[in-house]
Amino acid sequence: MSVAAIGALYAGATLTAMLSGIPIAFALGAVALVFMLVFMPGASLDTVAQNVYEEMASITLLSIPLFILKGAAIGRSKAGQDLYSAMHAWMHRIPGGLGIANVFACALFAAMAGSSPATCSAIGSAGIPEMRKRGYSPGFAAGIIAAGGTLGILLPPSITMILYAVAAEQSLGRLFLAGIGPGLLLVGLFAAWSVYRFRHEYAVAKAAYAAGGPASPILAEERYSMGERFSTLPRVLPFVVLLTGVMVALYGGYATPSETAGLGGLLALGLIAVIYGVWRTKDVGPILTATLRESTMLMLIIGMSLLYAYVMSYLHISQAAAAAIVAMQLSPWLLLVTILALVIALGFFLPPVSIILMTAPIILPPLKAAGFDLVWFGVVMTITMEMGLIHPPVGLNIFVIKNIAPDIPLSDIIWGTLPFVILMAVAILVLCLVPGIALWLPDLLLPTTR
Repeated sequence: MSVAAIGALYAGATLTAMLSGIPIAFALGAVALVFMLVFMPGASLDTVAQNVYEEMASITLLSIPLFILKGAAIGRSKAGQDLYSAMHAWMHRIPGGLGIANVFACALFAAMAGSSPATCSAIGSAGIPEMRKRGYSPGFAAGIIAAGGTLGILLPPSITMILYAVAAEQSLGRLFLAGIGPGLLLVGLFAAWSVYRFRHEYAVAKAAYAAGGPASPILAEERYSMGERFSTLPRVLPFVVLLTGVMVALYGGYATPSETAGLGGLLALGLIAVIYGVWRTKDVGPILTATLRESTMLMLIIGMSLLYAYVMSYLHISQAAAAAIVAMQLSPWLLLVTILALVIALGFFLPPVSIILMTAPIILPPLKAAGFDLVWFGVVMTITMEMGLIHPPVGLNIFVIKNIAPDIPLSDIIWGTLPFVILMAVAILVLCLVPGIALWLPDLLLPTTR
């Protein structure tokens, strides 16, 4: 049987397994094992455990459960609410300031937690009710939080970036630094949309009131004294110090990524113990349980995805697919557009973790041959996968929002997120025109590793 036919069978079997409702890890593992049994020597089954272990025996991957511990510690405390309250107090006078406060709170929390769902849950549980109470439409409020939560996989420490660094064999430090500029670009775009949308909803509410209708809460003005503003800072500053300390330890060369992750986890546990009194076994137990559950699930997906990629490589499916892409002789930019379209399509069905590990062996060689910087592409691919987190039918963040605000119709949430999907596409276009937005910081701080 030809490699093309085997590849078609492999893709068909994978799609069938995914659509059957089997958990992703088991679906990928089952497909890989069946094809090993049918198309590879019988002795290859004896090496499954060894192959998975060798692929996962990476010091970089060790940082994943440690960063998850850090995120769980922060996400299960009141840090998100405190961060949101501080941002709101300082930005309430700006038109749409409440929406902007939620965007900034999501960005800072994402940088501390490194998880999109955790950011949505922590900031959204406080931010969505407050926005709705002040007259923001349900879809607008939901869209801000869903989109802001996606920053968790772009701003460091990003678990998605860690996996890409392993798959693409790129410097994790450079990838982390490369995500900062585009992350700030997205924060700016999201904030600008929040101002525009607020002005629109404010104008509609004002016109309705002038016509004799009831006064919408969006028309009310809030005031915070300077004392009230400064009173919100003491509980936020320690977490900003945590974020700064982790970044200094990593980029100052004082610790490896794994050591930095361990340091961040211990500091996060220490801070919630001191600030929120979360130190008893009954309080810490759920944090450790959540960390163990999420780490196990994620590492299982990683292990099975790596086995899946190994079988693709052994059967020459990935090499043949990469060669076919090169043989199409597409121009570099058309090649990039085609690959990003593939990533968007996969985002309808798969989470970022699986997309990276399944596609990296196929798409990275042609991109490298076309002259694209793989660190830059990692950022662009991450933003593309962010779009997958807020577009249907999977859209993980959409369902997180639905869980914390069950009375908002799913259709309103989806329509509320669509403008942010467009803004992410705009950000990708800007990065293509000005790649230095992603590369200037790693080139400045880590010039010798490129």
